[in-house]
Amino acid sequence: MFGLSLSFLPFVDGSDGSRNDVPVVLSHDQVEEIGRELDALRDRTVADLGAEDREYIYKIIKAQRGFEVAGRGLMYLGFFPPAWIAGVGALGVSKILDNMEIGHNVMHGQYDWMREPGLNSRVFEWDTVCPADQWKHSHNYMHHTYTNILGRDRDIGYGILRIDEAQKWNPYYLGNPVYAFFLMMLFEWGVMMHDLEAENVIQGKRKWHDVKPLLKGWWRKAGRQVLKDYAIFPALTGPLFVPTLLGNVTANLIRNVWAYSIIFCGHFPTGVQSFTEDETAEETRGEWYVRQMLGSANIEGSPLFHIMSGNLSTPPGVIVERQKTAA
Repeated sequence: MFGLSLSFLPFVDGSDGSRNDVPVVLSHDQVEEIGRELDALRDRTVADLGAEDREYIYKIIKAQRGFEVAGRGLMYLGFFPPAWIAGVGALGVSKILDNMEIGHNVMHGQYDWMREPGLNSRVFEWDTVCPADQWKHSHNYMHHTYTNILGRDRDIGYGILRIDEAQKWNPYYLGNPVYAFFLMMLFEWGVMMHDLEAENVIQGKRKWHDVKPLLKGWWRKAGRQVLKDYAIFPALTGPLFVPTLLGNVTANLIRNVWAYSIIFCGHFPTGVQSFTEDETAEETRGEWYVRQMLGSANIEGSPLFHIMSGNLSTPPGVIVERQKTAA
């Protein structure tokens, strides 16, 4: 594993979020104790999983499906503007729940213990153009293993943006605001292309035989999504094809903007640290945990806000209903 191979690590003190001039310094033994305590906490949480957690995810899935059915149904009344707006809103919420609170957490393996095929991280697919297996590699493995390590974690700028002062500057980055806008609007497509490492393809560092399987996966998954949202469902509404098509496009845009806005809060705000490969050469378990904390930012909001944001302030692999207990 990679992580912080330092003899001590600085922390910012102060529960009000203000920076203390005198950092807290932890010894190597203290850092390792953090790792042991967090491992033990996770073990206790997993051992306590049961009916309450099963009921929680069932309720979320029921709500997601309800919003989707309502949204699809309201498209048959798309000639009436309030019905069209309500339908678009319902579809947008459905897609957000599917991607953020259900898909993201299921594919992290949070519900594998239920032994339910529809909630199994190995076979689950979500309502977006990115194939689940590619996302699990780019996110579950690359991002969570190498969180905020420059040159390893491709979530730092998504290969498009310069968002860390340690990233080497060049004139290309003058277009950062424009790139960020288009990434936000087309976020599901950006996530789909994430594992491609387009900048490495352009530089000749990745060959055709490396990317060919990815392109095949895109064709299958994105093809089905485009057919579903932009052909089949609009066609089912007959003369309302165009309003339904526009409604589905708008619902996807709502999901894209929301997901982009939430996800970019996780590792890039002021105060979040990034790391070099040299700093993280020989990581221990405790140092890995510390890097995750120093390289991440929590967001605050109502219970509904956390559901809609996929409970990203909860550690991956921990059932979201356990967040308050773990904290």
